[in-house]
Amino acid sequence: MNVEDFKKLDDAGALALELQALWWAERGDWDRAHTLCQEAGTREGDWVHGYLHRAEGDAGNARYWYARAGRRWPEGVALKAEWAAIVAELLAR
Repeated sequence: MNVEDFKKLDDAGALALELQALWWAERGDWDRAHTLCQEAGTREGDWVHGYLHRAEGDAGNARYWYARAGRRWPEGVALKAEWAAIVAELLAR
């Protein structure tokens, strides 16, 4: 599956929690997305959590989660591009 296929899914329930969180985030359900990435309890979930806080404009909190995930702050990267990059990397695993 690629990013375009992922975007077209009617349901992401069979995917990893981190991908489910990104799927719900794309559909505007931030509460569900936050819950799922926290439930994952993984570095990837922390990365998604950081992305979500960045998308919400909470840079301080986002930086904390990026650091927990071992990821650098995505300087100069548009949110849509980062979302697609995270999805692509997680799908490749």
